[in-house]
Amino acid sequence: MESLKALSAQIGIADLFGRGFFSVLLTFLTAWVFTWRFIPRVRAFAIKVGWADLPNERRLNREPLPNAGGLAIFAGFLLSVVVAWALRPIVIEQVNIQVLAILLGASVLVLTGFIDDQFGLSPVFRLLVQALSAVLLVVNGLTVDFNSLPFLPVLPDAVNGPLSVGLTILWVVGLTNAVNLMDGVDGVVGGVGFVVSMVLLVTAAQFTDRAAAVVLLAGLAGAALGYLRHNFNPSRIIMGDAGAYLFGYTLAAVSLLGTLKFSAGASLLVPLLVMALPILDTTQVVIGRLRRGIRNPLGHPDKTHIHHRVLARTSSARRTAVILWGIALGCGVVGMLAQGVGLLAIVATVLAVLLCLWFVAYRRVLAHDREGTGTAPTSTPGPGGPL
Repeated sequence: MESLKALSAQIGIADLFGRGFFSVLLTFLTAWVFTWRFIPRVRAFAIKVGWADLPNERRLNREPLPNAGGLAIFAGFLLSVVVAWALRPIVIEQVNIQVLAILLGASVLVLTGFIDDQFGLSPVFRLLVQALSAVLLVVNGLTVDFNSLPFLPVLPDAVNGPLSVGLTILWVVGLTNAVNLMDGVDGVVGGVGFVVSMVLLVTAAQFTDRAAAVVLLAGLAGAALGYLRHNFNPSRIIMGDAGAYLFGYTLAAVSLLGTLKFSAGASLLVPLLVMALPILDTTQVVIGRLRRGIRNPLGHPDKTHIHHRVLARTSSARRTAVILWGIALGCGVVGMLAQGVGLLAIVATVLAVLLCLWFVAYRRVLAHDREGTGTAPTSTPGPGGPL
């Protein structure tokens, strides 16, 4: 028994049989099971009322595909956090307020994304809402301190304050859109979101004062896994902008909650490494569009994303998703090494992530074979709006 406790402590579990670990595990399982079981009901209702993305020259689906999956993901995520809160309330008032700010900002963006999915919103309006959601974090103390960044000069407070606010808004808005732009092939964002959430969860678990971040990440990871069961090719539902905004915003916000701050001089190093895939994808897309003379690179969608390039080479949405999952997991390993996470914790994380992804992908393929539906869409549509 003592050896088991010692082993669990090496991967960040302080008390294997304690209330804390139980609440985190229950949070993950609640989000996973609820999202898994709730999505078929959401899908049936979405088909009934016409919440679906229609095929066009930019999208890759060949038939209308329900796009309300983001609502089910958010419901599973929120329910799991409420359950965890009931089991183990956050007693630190400042952290409590910050968690509520994250949940409120995520709610606003899920609603905005859903409206955009169904009716269409202008890029300017969406960027404005994203910026306001980022400001909500700033006023509640969730910021990136410019003076804490390595290899940069220390600035006076009069300059550091406004610069830190601008950097925070750029971080949140940028990552929100980066994740949204990746949503173009079955299972990519769901799988990458799960991988990143699990990596950040294990990293946060190495610190005794990161309980709030661990709970949020456990709920997000569970909801991603439950959704992925229905989204791995051939997809039965997609998350739309609502789900992509939820993943991007929440992951960006949790990194500001202090999940990965292992020193005062590297507050963004680890999340930058862990979330390198969506960041690099967005960067190369924007640079490519600017080189082609497009003045508004976020308002002119194309098929130059990494997932489009991989899909063109593999001709398989399943292989494309698995490849990108692997890249995201590799980035996560690099991030954990930079964080100083122990080798045992890294190995355990990799094995757990691979096992969970294999399980949901296998279940989806098995269900599809039983359905006998014949040829299905090779991939999901891209993001719902011009972004």
